[in-house]
Amino acid sequence: MYWFTNDLRIEDNRALSRAAERTSQLLCCYVVDPSWFTPNRYGLRPLGDHRWRFLYQTLVDLKHSLEGLGQDLLIIYQSPLDALAQLISQYDVDGLFRSQNAGFYENGLWQTLQRRYQFLHFEELATHTLFTAASLPFALSGLPATFSKFRKLIEPLNNGEDLCAVIQLPPPPRVNDRTLTKLPSAAGESKSEVFKGGANEGHRHLSRYFGTRLPSSYKQVRNALDGWENSTKFSPWLANGSLSARQILSALRHYESGVEANESTYWIQFELLWREYFQWLAHAHQATLFTLHGISRKKVLTSFYPERFQRWCQGNTPFPLVNACMKQLNATGYMSNRGRQIVASCFVNELDLDWRYGAAYFEQQLVDYDVAVNWGNWQYLAGVGTDPRGKRHFDIEKQTKLYDPDKRFIAKWRGETGATSLDSVDAADWPIINSESLR
Repeated sequence: MYWFTNDLRIEDNRALSRAAERTSQLLCCYVVDPSWFTPNRYGLRPLGDHRWRFLYQTLVDLKHSLEGLGQDLLIIYQSPLDALAQLISQYDVDGLFRSQNAGFYENGLWQTLQRRYQFLHFEELATHTLFTAASLPFALSGLPATFSKFRKLIEPLNNGEDLCAVIQLPPPPRVNDRTLTKLPSAAGESKSEVFKGGANEGHRHLSRYFGTRLPSSYKQVRNALDGWENSTKFSPWLANGSLSARQILSALRHYESGVEANESTYWIQFELLWREYFQWLAHAHQATLFTLHGISRKKVLTSFYPERFQRWCQGNTPFPLVNACMKQLNATGYMSNRGRQIVASCFVNELDLDWRYGAAYFEQQLVDYDVAVNWGNWQYLAGVGTDPRGKRHFDIEKQTKLYDPDKRFIAKWRGETGATSLDSVDAADWPIINSESLR
């Protein structure tokens, strides 16, 4: 059985290729966990509407692609442990394969399955990163404490073998339920939808982007708050594995050799290495990625203001630029990298809120949510991660002058319509002091 998780593609999927080599029959499945749609400890859904729509489109696309190779994708809406247990029993599964995952929860599921089914062959391969653990120039326990040190060690290395081509798969066993009807409904395309899910759409975007001269000017425009052409926009497909980081790097290398290699094209690689660092950081630190004191284990005393949190989520703060960014996020499921830094800084510094609530809201809303990148970046900005300079504080007025001097972005997203103060005078909304109890 092959368990699709963060690798929703056929091409350059070494784990899928490995599974195909080991068997004459292959059951491919994806499990949609009902807990993704219910409130978590932060009162938020782990999977919001934008992410679910994108994921649903991706699964439909993957199912069609597998059918083109004589395979199928069984999509199940059930607790992963229960769903996989039933499949193992029903189809007499003798081996379980998946892509390596940086998520603490996902790895916990894998380890539980290994304990319960010791008679099965378990195998996982790295498909979500540029490198494998074995190819890193250090042990995972010796992961550099800062990105700069990591980059200097990793940059001289080749990222490994050529892309993996999967052109043939073993047939599936006879499956009783091939429908998507048991899944929660996913709304169709909306006017505000920015991205369409699926590996095929991801490939089209990859080809379109590197078919232009945009990579040659990426560094100059990457901090823009809006505009389709002002960043690579690979992140949604990269996040759920519709595209691999290796595919993007391969396309970049082809562009550099055939068109131009300059500071901007290097910066695309630089961003891929940042993503790579966060992946291995999550592997190394696991549950610590979600704790209040973070990887650095710095003491943090914070309060939780329910009203401030809701105003930030709704884009109803006294800060027009923050409001515009949050309204863009809520409407589209996307926000620029610069916007994310600005609203996160406001959350931690101006609003004095527990950074984990902000990270959890991004998890719910962002169509390109990646567990390692999201929680690692929030820790970095909150001063409890790997940033040697400590907490980052962006001057919102200065950021507005630099990146929205004419306030066109603010006007577009009606950022000026926010509240004039942070708090009301309602005593019932007094802050909850020291959120340590939620650690």
